[in-house]
Amino acid sequence: MNPNPKHVLIIDDEPVMRKLLEQILKSKYHVTTLENGQEALNWMYSGNIPDLVVADLKMPVIDGFEYIQRVRESGFFSDVPLIVLSGEESSSERIKCLKLGANDYLIKPFNPEELALRIENLLRLKL
Repeated sequence: MNPNPKHVLIIDDEPVMRKLLEQILKSKYHVTTLENGQEALNWMYSGNIPDLVVADLKMPVIDGFEYIQRVRESGFFSDVPLIVLSGEESSSERIKCLKLGANDYLIKPFNPEELALRIENLLRLKL
């Protein structure tokens, strides 16, 4: 394990998806999993700044669209890389996410190796 791992925040309302993502990423990154955008914003505003966020779109309280918008409007988190992981395949949803400031968009079901590479690439660009 890397002595100073990057911190990845996973936001998804499905417990099975949160656990799967944590299993995929925990060998290389420090992982925090939260259930919705409101929990994530509260966690971030309490002083936690992840190196990267993987967020679902369809979540209760604050959905992925509003979460992206609020993070990008924030002075503290506007440069945190953000990957949307969604079951929504429509081009208009992907375009909306990218316009709001998401760095990448992957469709569920996804290839774990592809997700890991996309995370790695975004974190390398952030250096």
